[in-house]
Amino acid sequence: MRTTLDIDDAVLREAKKRAADEGGSLTSLIERALRGYLQPPREASRPFRLKLLTRRGRPVAGLDLDDRDALYERMEGRG
Repeated sequence: MRTTLDIDDAVLREAKKRAADEGGSLTSLIERALRGYLQPPREASRPFRLKLLTRRGRPVAGLDLDDRDALYERMEGRG
């Protein structure tokens, strides 16, 4: 089916470049994008569960959950 769309120039240039890089047509790129957008959202197989580093059910002493750098150091075994 043919249709006419008004697409932002920058978006269209980017889409044409991506289609060319992939060796496909602009039409196929737009169709794939629309199919992906129209798919129903996937249900997560399991809900996310945060596991805190604990000892005997309590957070590790001296672990500051608000200090990202300290958490990374602890996770990497440097702290």
